[in-house]
Amino acid sequence: MPRVRELEVFRMTLPYGRRPETVLVKITDYGGMVGWGEAVDPAEAGPLERALPALIGIDWEHPSELGEIPGGAAGDMACWDLWGRMNGVPLSHALGGSRTSLIATVRLSADRSLESMVARVNRHLCAGYGHVTLDVHPGWDVEPLRAVRAAYPGLAIAVDGRGAYTEIAQLEALDAYGVVAIERPFKDLLTSADLQDRVSAQVAVEVASVAELDEAVSLNAGRALLLRPAKFGSLGAVRLAHDRAVEAGWDIVCAGGLGAGLARAATVAVASLPGCSLPSDVAEPPKSAQVVLPPVGASGGVVAVPLTQPGLGHTVDEDRVRRMARASFRV
Repeated sequence: MPRVRELEVFRMTLPYGRRPETVLVKITDYGGMVGWGEAVDPAEAGPLERALPALIGIDWEHPSELGEIPGGAAGDMACWDLWGRMNGVPLSHALGGSRTSLIATVRLSADRSLESMVARVNRHLCAGYGHVTLDVHPGWDVEPLRAVRAAYPGLAIAVDGRGAYTEIAQLEALDAYGVVAIERPFKDLLTSADLQDRVSAQVAVEVASVAELDEAVSLNAGRALLLRPAKFGSLGAVRLAHDRAVEAGWDIVCAGGLGAGLARAATVAVASLPGCSLPSDVAEPPKSAQVVLPPVGASGGVVAVPLTQPGLGHTVDEDRVRRMARASFRV
């Protein structure tokens, strides 16, 4: 029976992009077994210091017994990792996953020119990817999509609007280029439902709770769920969202956040669930910026689901964590 006797929290600034922040949590059982979790939302850093000590000394058999775990997603992930390691069970199997590998998409942001965009797509295709997701926004959508489609007529392409659109007509035009999915087109579900009525592509909506998903399903706001585990408070809630989407007949694309690799490892485990049928966005962050061994990433457009190690399936380079931490505390 797991019982936490010690916990540590590490706040880190990561060496890539706009130097995102992340928070790692390490919990230690009375028997010396360790579990790790990560919160990629810096806003959780403050609450973690106040909430996580509530985990100490509690007896539990399974993370699902703890309900809303103090410390949110990071504390919850650490408990699942600890439970998996103690019981010799990979996280993917603990959640009900069955896949041994995932088809990955590669996400491409706006570029300085159409020629440069097509060249980037070509590099990733040569690396083995068979699916790309283009970030689009008003003013950068039809032209880059037309250019990529002209260069690669058979390529599977999704577009991600990141909630930047307000007019349905702007996105209707993209449907003519055979996109597989239009992700996060609007900030509201009603307009997404309107768009889904007008296009053959799957509209993929992103939610942060099961209640939001239920509302999206009731409104017919799409035909696919963009499932980002980092947005949920627990992996149990993520699994429930998966199940609700499957019941509704929706496909699922699983996507990770930023971070140091732990959140991505949990995302890979979730993406192994049977309903996650669309290519997964789990190829980043850069392997060189991660603190897990082996790093989480794609090889030849495929991501392996770790099944030989229990829990998250990766070893944490604790020395590197301590070197990179800008602040930490222990209880």
